Amino acid sequence: MTASVTVRLEDRPRGRIAYVAVDNQNKLNSLSSEVMARFTDAFHHLSAAPDLRAVVLSGTGGKAFIGGADIDEMAEVVSPEAGRAFILRVHGCCRAIRDLPVPVIAAVDGWCLGAGLEVAAACDMRLCSDTARFGMPEVRLGIPSVVEAALLPALIGWGRTRRILLTGEIFGASEALAWGLVEEIYLQATLETGVEDLLQKLLASEPRAVRLQKALIRQWEDLPLTDAITAGVEAFADAWTTDEPQRAMARHRADRAAAKAGR
Repeated sequence: MTASVTVRLEDRPRGRIAYVAVDNQNKLNSLSSEVMARFTDAFHHLSAAPDLRAVVLSGTGGKAFIGGADIDEMAEVVSPEAGRAFILRVHGCCRAIRDLPVPVIAAVDGWCLGAGLEVAAACDMRLCSDTARFGMPEVRLGIPSVVEAALLPALIGWGRTRRILLTGEIFGASEALAWGLVEEIYLQATLETGVEDLLQKLLASEPRAVRLQKALIRQWEDLPLTDAITAGVEAFADAWTTDEPQRAMARHRADRAAAKAGR
């Protein structure tokens, strides 16, 4: 079976949803260089879609979200230069998610390990099934966890980050929820329903405002507090360069007036 990354587009009344799936089932959807090239190409293409509202990222086959980087390929790395080139491809996948102008939802079912957990951390929101299993086992393979593993302290705290990075232990969905790594857990059969509920909430928001908000959140991650507040002021002002706020607020006021009249 040839490894691939598939993209399915679905048009809705309030915009377009993209469903992106990593398909490398013979290796638990692991990230080979070929898969990573297709992954970044898919996200770069989606970045240019003006009517895109959200992306749902998943793995195929029901056994794994992304089981990590391709160990067979990593085993052939023989120099620091080759190691740097490989891990930059992993970072490229994570950066493509973070740079996408609309929210990315990780739908995690099954194994989510190493580079897969870094990809999940790079997503804006994470939902998982009750069968999901997480871990950063790189230290057991003689390498550190790097690139977007740096996002983990903000999600789960420094203590738990140190624990999972230094021990390489595997943990389940309940721990992931309690620690703040995922926002919600669903039975495996109802994970798609949970994703759809979250999509409906995103679609209820105004499209340009959501794009402005994601860009601002990305800035907040890197800026000192004072600069982050200043960036927020500029984002707020930028919102008024189109009539989206006026239209949204007019609709809200009309709905509120109608509700009062119906009492």
